[in-house]
Amino acid sequence: MSSREEKKKKDYFSPSRFYCVETICAPCGVVLAWAKFDKSESVDQIFEFLEKVFPTEDVRPSYVCIDKACVLLKSAATNGKWMEVTDYICHKWCNPAPLNGSAPNLVVVEHDVNGVPHYKCAFNTQACEQLNAWIGGFQTMLNRMTLSNFNWTMHTLLFLHTQRVIKKQQMREQVVEEDDNEEIGIDIERDD
Repeated sequence: MSSREEKKKKDYFSPSRFYCVETICAPCGVVLAWAKFDKSESVDQIFEFLEKVFPTEDVRPSYVCIDKACVLLKSAATNGKWMEVTDYICHKWCNPAPLNGSAPNLVVVEHDVNGVPHYKCAFNTQACEQLNAWIGGFQTMLNRMTLSNFNWTMHTLLFLHTQRVIKKQQMREQVVEEDDNEEIGIDIERDD
């Protein structure tokens, strides 16, 4: 390979240069942060990313859902990162949906149309995976971009995704509000 071809290849985003794009999403799907990981998705890189986004305990989320949870949990317990050693449930089970009432923010009781109660996850733990599936549709184009174009395009895609998620939330809230108003007999005029 000539030096010109080598230089040209080094200017492009490629799987050999970056392993993946890691995202942090709120349970509703809003993108909070993203980063490129070079070479691998290692435990240390994941913790560094989490610590950049959530630098102090008071801003850290109570729960983190991640596909490498068991490996991260083992490292966190060993190195004292991100959690207290006394967190028995997390240490023992790493369970995203305990049914013993120990994590009421993760599991709620919902009733079906017949009034029969059942357990349900309180929020979407797959928000980032759903985002990854959507971004995957752009992968061929993204892989051929220069690094600066890749960064701009990825940031724009994530911004558009977040705007779409927020719009869907607003529409849901509006429907719920309309349903509530109908139940109590309030008529609201709109300029639609």
